[in-house]
Amino acid sequence: MATNRWDIDVGHSAIHFWVRHMVISKVHGRFAKWSGAIELDENDLPRSSVAVRIEAASIDTQVADRDAHLRSPDFLDAAAHPEIAFSSKRIEAAAAGAYRVTGDLTIRGVTREVTLEAEFGGSGTDPWGNRRAGFSARASIDRREFGLVWNAALEAGGVLVGEKVELMFEVEAVRARSGAS
Repeated sequence: MATNRWDIDVGHSAIHFWVRHMVISKVHGRFAKWSGAIELDENDLPRSSVAVRIEAASIDTQVADRDAHLRSPDFLDAAAHPEIAFSSKRIEAAAAGAYRVTGDLTIRGVTREVTLEAEFGGSGTDPWGNRRAGFSARASIDRREFGLVWNAALEAGGVLVGEKVELMFEVEAVRARSGAS
């Protein structure tokens, strides 16, 4: 079977992250503006692919001053690097309903290969006749590998911002109508 384009329904999807703060807690955030599409083979998911584009300036941790700092050259440098992107290179079955999605993640102009641990939630038809599919995925990255190296040492030891960033994707995609690809 051939792949078909499925557009990510961002109204029913989310990109979240969290990072350690002062070693003792976690700060959570999300990206508010992004888009993406999946070339999906429902019968053979490893033949599928996914591409996502995120507006770096749409970072939202619910603290305006922190968000401004995260947009600054200390972190995402959103003015110089307005887009964060992920493009899959391969998908491998890991277990029943579980997959490893490996691709290129670009943050701040730096591209690194990242593997997402993903789950296929299934597919169905909504009340308006649209085919929908659901996916969850997570990954852990070292922010320093993407040039996000700013930090501050704490008097008691440790650093203000953790190096490991946990990413979580909840995706609902809608199959494109015939003729749209």
